Order: sequence, then structure tokens, then C-alpha cells
Amino acid sequence: MRIRPYAWLPWPLRWLARVVTVLLALALVLAAVGVWIARQSFPQLDGVIKLAGLSSKVEVHRDRWGIPQIYADTSEDLFMAQGYVHAQDRFWEMDFRRHVTSGRLSELFGKATLTEDKVIRTMGWREVAQQELATLTDRTRRYLDAYAKGVNAWLAEHPNASARSLEYSVLKLQNSGYVPEPWTPLDSVTWLKAMAWDLRSNLSDEISRALAATRLPRERVDQLYPGYPFDRNPSIVTEGTVSDQRFDQKAQPRLGEDAAATLTKAAEALSRVPDLMGTEEHDGIGSNSWVVSGEHTTTGKPLLANDPHLSAQMPSVWYQAGLHCRTKSDKCGYDVTGFTFSGVPGVIIGHNDKIAWGFTNLGPDVADLFLEQVKGDTYLYRGQWARLETRNVQIKVAGGAPVTLTVRKTRHGPLINEVMGSVKPSGGANAVALQWTALSPGTAAEAIFELNAAGDWHEFRAAASLFDVPAQNLVFADTQGHIGYQAPGRIPVRAKGDGTWPVPGWTGEYEWKTAPIPYDQLPSVADPADGFVVTANNAVIDPGRYRPLLTKDWSYGYRAKRIVERVQQAIKSGKIDAETMSRIQQDSHNGLAEFLVPALLEVELAGPSAQAQGLLRGWDGSQGLDSAPAAYFNAVWRHLLIAAFNDDLPEGARPTGGDRWYEVVRSLLAAPVDPFWDDVTTKGFTETRDDILRTAMADAHHELAGLLGEDVKAWRWGDLHQLTLTNQTFGTSGIGPIEALFNRGPFGSPGNKDAVNATGWNIQDDYAITAVPSMRMVIDLADLDRSRWINLTGASGHAFHDNYWDQAPLWANGETTPMNSKPDSIRKAAVNTLTLTP
Repeated sequence: MRIRPYAWLPWPLRWLARVVTVLLALALVLAAVGVWIARQSFPQLDGVIKLAGLSSKVEVHRDRWGIPQIYADTSEDLFMAQGYVHAQDRFWEMDFRRHVTSGRLSELFGKATLTEDKVIRTMGWREVAQQELATLTDRTRRYLDAYAKGVNAWLAEHPNASARSLEYSVLKLQNSGYVPEPWTPLDSVTWLKAMAWDLRSNLSDEISRALAATRLPRERVDQLYPGYPFDRNPSIVTEGTVSDQRFDQKAQPRLGEDAAATLTKAAEALSRVPDLMGTEEHDGIGSNSWVVSGEHTTTGKPLLANDPHLSAQMPSVWYQAGLHCRTKSDKCGYDVTGFTFSGVPGVIIGHNDKIAWGFTNLGPDVADLFLEQVKGDTYLYRGQWARLETRNVQIKVAGGAPVTLTVRKTRHGPLINEVMGSVKPSGGANAVALQWTALSPGTAAEAIFELNAAGDWHEFRAAASLFDVPAQNLVFADTQGHIGYQAPGRIPVRAKGDGTWPVPGWTGEYEWKTAPIPYDQLPSVADPADGFVVTANNAVIDPGRYRPLLTKDWSYGYRAKRIVERVQQAIKSGKIDAETMSRIQQDSHNGLAEFLVPALLEVELAGPSAQAQGLLRGWDGSQGLDSAPAAYFNAVWRHLLIAAFNDDLPEGARPTGGDRWYEVVRSLLAAPVDPFWDDVTTKGFTETRDDILRTAMADAHHELAGLLGEDVKAWRWGDLHQLTLTNQTFGTSGIGPIEALFNRGPFGSPGNKDAVNATGWNIQDDYAITAVPSMRMVIDLADLDRSRWINLTGASGHAFHDNYWDQAPLWANGETTPMNSKPDSIRKAAVNTLTLTP
């Protein structure tokens, strides 16, 4: 008997069912083909490979997570092998990054990325990196050259697209002629400009203030940017010598409305720069690091924790590795383990055999927007019309003709608004120039190698002095028992103004002084009396004790306060161990709940909305996956911000969440008839605080009932707050089968934007996680082999490889893996050993 599928259906549905079946079969075939192609590019992990240029044998041991531990006899061999190993696992990522940082994405993807290229070429990242490369020491140049040789050795071995990675095979569907060019030291140095951009300071706040001022008077804009609550939340440095040198930080002038269109174009241009790491600046998302001295630990030696919060990416921005000289000497001086960037030699965050260090974003104001008056090829400056600097750059476009871009520049920097089209002169500001410390040559590349080799506090501080861009909070610990904190960076000093608003460039009053803040005047503390240092993008130091100005736009200290509380509680309960440090990293407490929940419970509600409101009674503020109160509270917060502020603010200034808005709402709760509570779109009625709170709770209940069901007790925060690991390139292609090849998830994660476990989300959109602790590590200075770490995804950048996202489930559950760094533990954990020979 012959079976006729779907014979029982009416004929139109039979045809639809057949079409669906064919499409599903096609999708399965495509997936199978994709997996087969992907496996062609999996790296060789065992055996012997000849690598021309090595001086002696190099061994690469990998554990079950695919993390390489490299052993060599010279520093050049060590970094050459690192380049080879990075390329084995992540060459597509490296190639993509260098196209972004050079303003050459259109060579890969055609005209769809032309605007992004124009913005980067206008800023001139690669041109600045070229100048920087010429100033580096011979040693650093040798290491960069060795790294590039390793990358290019791998590239020469893999001439075909399918042998390099699945992404190249997919790219051939739209750009069949693309062939990656050899790697250069300039590619590595240019990546540091992207790092500086993603970790820049308050530029978005500067624009948002100005855009808000187009609708609101200055005093109401100031309400949206309250001062740091030094009386309630901690600063990083509370002791030690600080500078008493004072500079003029006069208030900014009020800007005219003629600047609004120009600023909007500038903001739109800057928003088109891809986040290669993910910015930390948006409404409070940031990082945590803290160090505890041996007087408070079970071992009598320090413990150091770090978890940078960056965009959720597939693969993770980090690549774990160990770089070990078999015998440390003048010709090979490294024994370092930690988190690296594919494309850059050395270790960015981690430890060597004597010291450990961690980073969070210091967030100083290192970029200013100057409003300019431009006429033809000139711009106004101190009553004179000066000639603009101009340069023409050509952007190659896959599948199209090259595009020529004319970049124009004032003494303050490139005109960024012109990327989005010209602004007609209006008798006032019609251009915006960007002045930014990273647009001048720096020494960050030197800092990496110095930091990796430092052996004590003094050598660490000397290395930190070279870490000029981006400026970071650096925490320190060593095996001798010392801990410390250092603020490095090239931080400008302004002749006038505080950097919080765009300023008129034509007056000449707001210039940066020739010299930045001297390094020896930047905040620093060694072995503090409290026995610990906590940094979480909070204020570095009270400006009442310190000048000149670092910034006014800190994160507001809610994460820092919670970490300090947890550390102090642990100290009172006994000595701290590494497991305690990891538990603190997982803390999901919501600091907003302390003052918002009582206000919400005072509002009278009836019916189903009152049942949802009841979830908040007795809630402890924790935000676990199964928490119904966390789901409801975060939904209320989302709708409260939208109801209170969207009607008053232009799109570019609206809240996305974060602890700045905690402080704004905290103040408004004490002012029930403040104009921000009134919804200006409702005519003839003036809302008060309780009206908006009631509306927010009702809207939250309605939304969650639709998403999670009517039973409020069955709501789960993890069903709303989910993370999809999205590939940076093809993960948002809009083509389902292709996205399925590269993306993984979704899965729920606890926490929220300003919990210690900072899983960020944009309240204007939904509850999907957009920023995360991109890695976690806890370093035990008593025994470095007892240190722990975890990456967001995995070591491999190859879809379908076992190590593509194998660490993600552990990361989601708050687990870590051994951070092996000693020869015996590394060999014991090794499941693969590759030998590279000359």
C-alpha cells in the first residue's frame, strides 16, 4: 500500500504542508552542509607542525576547554606561537576586527556598511595607529612582528575559504572574490583604538545632555544628571596623597537651538561605530574588580577578582591563554596566564608568576565635542577664519564602485557630523568636531608587555604609566602579600568647562591644556588600611579632596556598595576564600528595590494588578531565575521610566536603565508633583507620582500576563531575562538558517543591569540581555593554581567545534574552571599537545 502524506487535508493545506516539508528538509540539508564545511576548518591540536621563523621547538598544551598553554625558549617564539594559535581558533574574528578598525567593512559586505566605514575613516584610527607604531620601542616592534609571522604562517597553510572558517564560506555567497591579506603589526595596534573607543568616557552623556536641553530648561536637564552620592555610596580611594592643584572648571555656556540638528547628526554617526568589545558607558553598565589582602583571607595571601561587563558576543571578546618561557631569562621573560584579545600579542588581564591585576573602566572625561562655525573650507576661531585641514580617502566597496570621502578637520578634531550629510549654515553652530585622547599616538602596546613582565608594585606602576588610552582602574596583588590600586591614563586638563556639555569651538575658551594630568598626581593607594580595594566604575575619589577634575559622569556606586557590604560581611564572619569571592560575583541584589518597593506598596491597586503588587511584599531584592518578584519589579521599572521620561525627552536622551536613573527616581519620589511625573501627552490632566506608579504597575501586570500567563506566582525572571549569544557578523543576517549556524541560546540569566552580576538590558526594547560579565576570574596569590576563571562562550571561533560555546552553560550557572598556570598542572590537564618546530 502506498502512503500519501497529508491526504486527509484539504488540497490547499496539502500543498502548504508539502512546501513546509520541503523547506524543513532544505534547512536540514543546509545545516548538515554547514556542519560539514565548518569541520574543514577545525584546527590541528596534536602532532607536529613546522613553523618557519621559530628558533626552537614550541609546545602548545590544550585542556578540555581548548585553552592553549604555550611553552617557548624565546619571547619572539612565544609571541609567534601565540599569533599562530590565535589564528587557528579566531582568524575570522581577527580579520573582521581589522576591517572595522580600518574603516574597510565595505570590502567584505558591500555598501550596507558604508556609513560605518565613513565614521571610522573620519576619525582616522588606522592613521593614528600608524603614527603610534613608528614610536614603539624596538623590543615591542619585534614582538608585534613575531606575532604577525605566526598569524601569516597559519594563513599560508589555509588558502581556501572552507579551510579558514565557516564564515568565509558564507561570505563567498555574496563576495566570491575576497581573499584575506597578510596580518601586520599595524593591524594589532589599530585594534587598541577600538578598545579605547568602546571604553571611552562620557561622550554619550555629553550628547544626551545637549539633546535633552533642546526640549527642557537647563535646571530640569540637571535633574537627570545628579551628583555622585558620596554620603551613601563608596569611592575607590579614601586615603593617601592627592593633588591639591586646582584648575578653572567654570560652568558651561548655554547652547543655542541652532546646534540641535548638528548634534543629532553627530550622535547618529557615532552610534554607527560597531561595538567590538561593547561600551561600558551606557547608563551605568560597567565592570567589577576588587582585591582583598591576606589579613582577611584563609591563606594569608591576597585574593583578586575581576569581571568586565561588555556586550554579549559570539565568540566572546576574550581568549584565554598561558604564555610561558621554559626558563625565564633576558631572552625570554614571561610566565603569564590570563585573558587575551585575538589579534594582539600578550595578556590583557590575568597574572604572572609574581603579580596579578584586574581592570575596570575608570571612565574619565577624555573626549569633548566642539561645536564649530564652518563656512566653505574655513572655520571660525577667535574672530579669524582658519582653513580646515582636509584629506581624501577611498573606500572600496564589494560589488560596487569605490567611494571617495573627504574628511575635514579643525584644530579640535575631525568633523564627525558630516558623515551623515552636510548641515546648512544657520548663522551659528553647523558642525561638530571630536577631540579625543586616542586620536593622538600613545603607548598602550608598550604597556601590555611591561605589565606582563612586572614583578612588584613599583614595576606594576611603571607599566601602568604607559597604559594611557583607554584609562582604566587597575587593581593589584602580589605573592608577597601586597595589594594596591592605580589610576592610569592620559586625562586632559581644560582651560575652562567641565566636559559635560558640547562647547563652542570658535571662542577659544575651552581648549585642552598642552599637558594632561601628570601620572604621579593620579589617584593611587598601596596596602590600604581597610585591607581591600573595590572598583565598580564608581567615583574614584571625592572631588572635594582632589583636583583636577577626572569626570562627573561616574556609575553611581550601587554595585560598589553591594560588593563592599558583602566583603565586610565576609570579614566579620571569618576569613575570605576564593569561593566567597566567586559567590560575590554572582550576587543578584537589586539596589533600587530598597527605596522603590516601599513607594510602590503605598499605592492602592485593585484586582489582578493588586495580586502582582503583592509579590513585592517581603521580597529581599534578589533576582534569581525563578523569582516572580524580580520579573514583576523589573517590568514595573521599565514602564515607570518610559511613562515618566519618554514624553519629555528626545529619543537620544531617553532612559535605557542603569543606576543614574536610580538616583533620578530616588529624588523624584520625594517630589510627588514634580513636572517629570506629568505626562505631557495627556491634555487637561496633570499626573502626579502616584498616578505614574499606578500606571507602571498596571502596565507591567498587563505585559507579563500576556508574556508569562495570568498566574503571577508562576512568573519567572529567567523566562523574560534571556541571553542569545549572537555572532557579530552573520548572527544578525536576517536569514534564519545562516543565523542558526552561528548563534546559540537563548537561556535565562539572573541579575540585572546594576546588580553585581550585571546582566544589562535596554528598558526601551524588552528584557533581552545585551551586556554581561564577559568573563570572571578569581586569582589566589597563595597558590596560583587554585585560581579560577570562566569565559562567556569558549576558546574556539569555529561554529560546531566542541569549544565554540562549551563554557557558556557554566558561565550561566555561576561556575568556573581551574586557571592552571604551573607546568605540572598544565600537563596533567592537557588533552591535546601540538609541537611547533622550526
